[in-house]
Amino acid sequence: MFLALRDLRFARGRFAMMGAVVALIAVLGVLLSGLASGLADAGISGLRALPVTHLAFDEKATSEQFSRSTVEQEDWQTWSRAPGVERAEPFGNTLANAQVTQGAKKGEQVNLAVFGMTPDSPLAPSPSTGKGLKEGSAGIVITEETADLGVEIGDVLTADKSEVRLKVVGLVDETVSYGHIGVVYTDLDTWRHLHYGLPGDLPDAASRQATAVALTLKPGADVAVVEKATGTLAETKEATFNASPGYEAESSTMALIKGFLYVISALVVGAFFTVWTVQRKPEIALMKALGAPTGYILRDALTQVVAVLVAATALGTAVGLALGSAMIGKAPFSLSAPAIATSSGLLIVLGTVGAGVAVRRITAVDPLIALGATR
Repeated sequence: MFLALRDLRFARGRFAMMGAVVALIAVLGVLLSGLASGLADAGISGLRALPVTHLAFDEKATSEQFSRSTVEQEDWQTWSRAPGVERAEPFGNTLANAQVTQGAKKGEQVNLAVFGMTPDSPLAPSPSTGKGLKEGSAGIVITEETADLGVEIGDVLTADKSEVRLKVVGLVDETVSYGHIGVVYTDLDTWRHLHYGLPGDLPDAASRQATAVALTLKPGADVAVVEKATGTLAETKEATFNASPGYEAESSTMALIKGFLYVISALVVGAFFTVWTVQRKPEIALMKALGAPTGYILRDALTQVVAVLVAATALGTAVGLALGSAMIGKAPFSLSAPAIATSSGLLIVLGTVGAGVAVRRITAVDPLIALGATR
């Protein structure tokens, strides 16, 4: 008799209300997923774009490695000679403040996430416009994040403290950031002046230092010996993301919020179908009295649950995608197909689990109820 499917047609108002609640949860799930992806991109897209497999830091820097680690020239030279290492190059990372002193936005204050590297290194970017890096030229290649502030090729920025004049020589046509600040690329000498805040000539010791050793390792490479010899610790590129300012706190907060959302969705759906199942108890008892197997009734009820969840989640996801598309460029928001699919899938699965706990009451319905046993 397909009681559950007939209910969908004859109790349209109740199921529309439940569907609206599920759809709103789906909208919130899409927006949270997009915000989590956007915050992650704003925090670590610069690191993600580096063509390396590992980064080796000073072993004494056990947290916030990018701001605490210092490696020496001997370290990356030792790494470059180690078996299983395809490439080992110095990499500098620092945050700096600068002011546009020549250009259309003269006087504008600009925050910079400065990545230092050897100009002929594979780490160095290939600009889509302008020129690449040159050693000792104090030139920088900017990304779209900085260009959106009005900085253009040919502009000159003067850094605070060191008063180094940075000339914009190229543009990478990508939005790449680190710690929510646009990345700029420069040569290592310029990076060292910015990092140490030193004008003029660098001390000999500072001229042979970097933040980390950027590594490209062969699969299965054993680096324990070279780590011990250099006093460094190699971590996968993905493992270094937590060293980006604020990334770990943002990620854990968004994961906690999404977790609560999924739990709430399961409880809401479960509560609705608990009440609905209790209200249908006489009809279910009658079906059992007429010989309908418990398994059939359970499948029929779960079909109803899945139909409501899939339809409402699809609608909510579509609305969330429309709202999210409007937010791109106005907030740290990024639409990621895997993240959205995961969010929608979890909503359906957990909602089904919550409803399944509710409809298990069907197995306890006594067919004698339909025959007036309680009267």
